Amino acid sequence: MQALRHSHILRGFKLNLCRRLLTQSCTGSEQLELTSELKHRIEKHWNKHMNNIHFNTKDVQNKYYVLSMFPYPSGNLHMGHVRVYTISDAVARFHRMCGKNVFQPIGWDSFGLPAENAANERGVAPAEWTKKNIAQMKQQLERLGCSFDWAHELSSSSPEYYKWTQSLFLMLHKRGLAYQNEALVNWDPVDKTVLADEQVDANGCSWRSGAKVEKKLLKQWFIRTTAYAKQLLDGLDDPTLRDWRDIINLQRHWIGECNGYAFTLPTSASNLLRVWTPNPEHLKDPHAFLVLRNKHYLKKLSNAEQLSVENPFAETTIPVVFNDEAAFPADCDVYLAAPTFRVEDRELWDSLGLAFCITNKDEEHINPGNWEQLRKEVLQAASRLNVGGYRVSSKLQDWLISRQRYWGTPIPIVHCAKCGAVPVPEQQLPVSLPPRDAGKDSLLCDCPKCGQSGAQRETDTMDTFVDSSWYYLRYLDAHNPNEIFDAKLANNFMPVDLYIGGKEHAVLHLYYARFMNHFLHSCGLSPTSEPFSRLLVQGMVMSRSYRVKGSGRYVRESEVEIVNAKKNQALLKATKEPVVMSWEKMSKSKLNGVEPDDIFNEYGTDTARLIILADVAPTSHRNWSSATFPGILNWQKRLWLTLDDFKAAREEQQPEEQVDTASEAFLAEDAKLFDARNFYVKGATFNYRHAHQLSVAISKMQGLTNSLRRTPKHIQRLGKQFERALAAQIIMLAPMAPHFASELWSKFVSVPGRLNAECEELQWTEDVLAQRWPDVDAAYQLDLSIKINAFENCVIKVARNQLDKINHSDAMDIAFNTDSVTSYLIDKKIRTTNFVLYPGIEAILNIYVERLPKAQKSAKSSNDEGKAETK
Repeated sequence: MQALRHSHILRGFKLNLCRRLLTQSCTGSEQLELTSELKHRIEKHWNKHMNNIHFNTKDVQNKYYVLSMFPYPSGNLHMGHVRVYTISDAVARFHRMCGKNVFQPIGWDSFGLPAENAANERGVAPAEWTKKNIAQMKQQLERLGCSFDWAHELSSSSPEYYKWTQSLFLMLHKRGLAYQNEALVNWDPVDKTVLADEQVDANGCSWRSGAKVEKKLLKQWFIRTTAYAKQLLDGLDDPTLRDWRDIINLQRHWIGECNGYAFTLPTSASNLLRVWTPNPEHLKDPHAFLVLRNKHYLKKLSNAEQLSVENPFAETTIPVVFNDEAAFPADCDVYLAAPTFRVEDRELWDSLGLAFCITNKDEEHINPGNWEQLRKEVLQAASRLNVGGYRVSSKLQDWLISRQRYWGTPIPIVHCAKCGAVPVPEQQLPVSLPPRDAGKDSLLCDCPKCGQSGAQRETDTMDTFVDSSWYYLRYLDAHNPNEIFDAKLANNFMPVDLYIGGKEHAVLHLYYARFMNHFLHSCGLSPTSEPFSRLLVQGMVMSRSYRVKGSGRYVRESEVEIVNAKKNQALLKATKEPVVMSWEKMSKSKLNGVEPDDIFNEYGTDTARLIILADVAPTSHRNWSSATFPGILNWQKRLWLTLDDFKAAREEQQPEEQVDTASEAFLAEDAKLFDARNFYVKGATFNYRHAHQLSVAISKMQGLTNSLRRTPKHIQRLGKQFERALAAQIIMLAPMAPHFASELWSKFVSVPGRLNAECEELQWTEDVLAQRWPDVDAAYQLDLSIKINAFENCVIKVARNQLDKINHSDAMDIAFNTDSVTSYLIDKKIRTTNFVLYPGIEAILNIYVERLPKAQKSAKSSNDEGKAETK
């Protein structure tokens, strides 16, 4: 009796200690209805505990770098931000609970024309406007409960960041990959800046201002991305790239087939002309000439008829003619004609009325036997002279980075009348932005090369895509004042394990980021050529829009009377005009946006997180409709009631001898919960870790809730498996709804009478966010699926501890000892097989076969019969 009393005292001491270590519930033992007000109370109580685990730069083995594309600080989050950062946070929290050293940084893509225009409209400096917006959005992200590593926060418009963007430009310039040239550009007359082709709509108007775009000849800065075109194309076959799906094709299409070579040759008009050819040996032709389309911008020069191009390979001057009859390569306005090599080009020469004379010496030097050698000579000379010679498609152009605006990274170049364009010395970086109202004199400086006064700083700033092309590396060492980043840190933590962002950035941003990482890899600063291992391209958040038929004017939902929602029929209340209803991307201009703060205030932050993740896969578009909310709202209420019921069952004063915990009926009920826990843990884990189908993970967790709600009260009170299953339920919810799960867990561990107190899988003295992710039990039977030509043939049950040890060969042995497999394969030839193991979840063996021809089948049957007779 004394020993029993001592045991109770010890247990009470442990429980009190546990309560002191744990963060206490804000609702305690109160029986409260889960209202929006209570959710706000819970979130306010737990918010300060949402981000207590930090990235460890010394733990390399368990690293997991999850990165969401950094936002442009426009002033407030929109629902697209809520979606991407909730996805990112849920995945990051999951991997932390699995024991990974997760790095999830955040920063701000804070340069750009929108901030400059908005600041000008309000009469404030862009820096002031941007700083205010960052503060506002940071507050919203913290309210969202995101576990970002704020210690690594950066902003692309801060001198501490753009100093190194400028340093990167100088690295490119030093290697001949940054150059200046005249170009015919898309000019926005309203915003007074250059637009990329992708920023001009089908009607020739600016994507932002709506103004009719003009063509203008300007001297611009370029980065020679085409030098890495073949590398970037081949990199798409890198086996480390996972889940890139159709993004691979988008990148391939952008780069094109690298079936030729590009050269940049100086013209008599003092600029550079891009010449693309599949046959670089043609530049050895002393009679080569260039045909430019009549629409080419050089035709507009006053001396266009005397235009020529220097040919360093044949040491000649190449004449230029304007004509539309040549066999121009695809997407090219320049054709290199080599009459000594090609009969067609000789005929073109004659048709243009040009004199042509080929000598015996030319024929001896240029004959098919020498072409390969001539090609090598041209490419070697091009590399030595830095005039190109890179394998590239005919359509891919170099990256034009010049922007004629103030709010961007200054290009670190000084223009001197004597020395030309001179790079600013590294030790003088950053070249800071002058005050907005500073006059032209503020741009005057001494030439870094000759020291002569009166030189002028470059006035163009860089395309903001330059800022975002390398930020994922700076995050690792965000506040290093001495170098762009510590190469050792990059070596340890690159590449990014999971990159999350919208499909609208899957071409240009991804292409430029890949280029920059390939370049830095060639400099020994990045350990891999590809920066992102795995992609999660999330869909847009859509909302109902209402457009007056005829005028196309957008109106608010409150102005509309819906006649038939299923048929998208509605009327304008004021005039009874028909209104077109459709699902479109949320936008202020379409009057269909939803303010995240309004959703947070009405439903709670965690509810908003769950709603944005539920119903559809992250990669699909999400139609935002309140009709879909009840499923999540009811699930949260059921979880809340489950904890109340569990507490009531445990605290019920009932003699234990009334329940036989060894009876078949009790054990059968407990076994159901053993199966339910493992089944739903397996499903949720697969969709968190492998498929990233977070909506399916929610469905799995809801299935576990159903099992828990059906459990009789005496099993809740005395069943070990119920306690384990309920713990797993709360832990699996935590990555998606961290505040709510934290409150549920605090209530759970405060319930007396623990049955798994000594169980190592639960850390009773820790909050839910410090728990280990629940694992499938070793004895639980998992599936080994055998598929033939992608169709399931059979499923073999294997204990988890055995399944995790199975390899490809073992799976083949099991298959060939299974009647359903061998009987199906009797008249078929195996082409190939593959085996996929998801530890603790399932294994899949795929067998791909083809049917044997009849003759072979007959011969095989005869052989089998012969063997049978000899036995």
